[in-house]
Amino acid sequence: MTNQLPHEKGFHVSWDQLHRDARALAWRLDGNGPADGGWRAVVAITRGGMAPAMIVARELDIRTVDTISIKSYNHQTQSKPQVIKSPDMDLIGDGTGVLVVDDLVDTGRTLEVVRQHMPKAHIATVYAKPQGRPQVDSFITEVSQDTWIFFPWDMALQYVEPYRGTD
Repeated sequence: MTNQLPHEKGFHVSWDQLHRDARALAWRLDGNGPADGGWRAVVAITRGGMAPAMIVARELDIRTVDTISIKSYNHQTQSKPQVIKSPDMDLIGDGTGVLVVDDLVDTGRTLEVVRQHMPKAHIATVYAKPQGRPQVDSFITEVSQDTWIFFPWDMALQYVEPYRGTD
């Protein structure tokens, strides 16, 4: 058994794949809101949840979109979650009828903080790891706990040397 660095067991997500997966999340959520099946608002967890939240809001025709900013990573190291910006709580209330969207649930600590602010919100992520799954109501793809997901906003296209030869 070898000790792998976080980037060595990577799951690379392109913009196209993220778009497809966020649309699949929207389809899964469509008609599943309280009462009439609709959702009142979307709250994106910044920064990773902003792109999928925008796609979900567009697909479900939700015009009220806000953010909650929680810092829980310093580059690739997870730390104690800290709320930097809260959504408009007069509008969001206890979260009834509100979709909270993030790119990924890892350990679930960030979502524990979100649930304290919006206990009745429906939390949806595009990707989920086993340790954080209990904090999520809906997700699309599960990856192993030791997989590092490379999102398109973290990547750049560049030339790569071939494994053999330079011809």
